[in-house]
Amino acid sequence: MDAAKPFAIPKRLVMEAFKAVKANAGAAGVDQQSIEDFEKDLKGHLYKLWNRMASGSYFPPPNKTLVAWAMRKYRRLKGHKTRASLFIEGIAKRRPELFVHWRRGMVGAFA
Repeated sequence: MDAAKPFAIPKRLVMEAFKAVKANAGAAGVDQQSIEDFEKDLKGHLYKLWNRMASGSYFPPPNKTLVAWAMRKYRRLKGHKTRASLFIEGIAKRRPELFVHWRRGMVGAFA
């Protein structure tokens, strides 16, 4: 485990999660990438995912969508990705039932 990473996520865990999705015949996700496309560079994709999760810079696509929506919807947030992310976080703290898809540790500015 790399001491510079703020989150202790074993690489093996990411690989096991991929195997579980594949065994479950997982469909294309928000990014519309199929399992077959993902497997073309499996090692690279899993490393990139692990690295972002372990460093705390993983920002799931649905959250990116919410931030983009807030930046379009509210003039004061236009062009301010961090401010828009904090705006969404504030809503999530006040109304957590709206954000049940966020797992613990996945809420945060670019986390």
